[in-house]
Amino acid sequence: MHQKQILRAASASVTTSSATVGSSSHLNVLGRIAASAGTAVSTAPKFTPALNEEEAVMQARLLKALADPTRLRILSLLSRYEGEVCVFEIVESFTLEQPTISHHLRILRDAGLVDCRKKGLWAYYYVRRDALGRAREVIDALA
Repeated sequence: MHQKQILRAASASVTTSSATVGSSSHLNVLGRIAASAGTAVSTAPKFTPALNEEEAVMQARLLKALADPTRLRILSLLSRYEGEVCVFEIVESFTLEQPTISHHLRILRDAGLVDCRKKGLWAYYYVRRDALGRAREVIDALA
């Protein structure tokens, strides 16, 4: 209840102060008064990121997939045994249940780090080396 009163008071003060500000100025994002008439305000940022939003999302997905001990162990297992490893064999190598392993494999697939080939009832997983190279490039670009 107390938080609602504080929020209402803050909202009322912002409304009041914006009403008292003349037409030549307005409140900016931080709630500070910024003059808009007769004063040149620079809107261009001094620094710009090297990544656009889409690239950042893709790279974050890749790095998030790598940022889990179980997924790193799965990648290590798949890398060690070149070729394709049956999902049943992956599950046998861990103390986790099959649905948990499948969840981690789906995250690795969504990130493009592994892929699979279905053969009958079983899925055989393998590492996509090009994606691991991309992960290395992302980290190197930040260093």
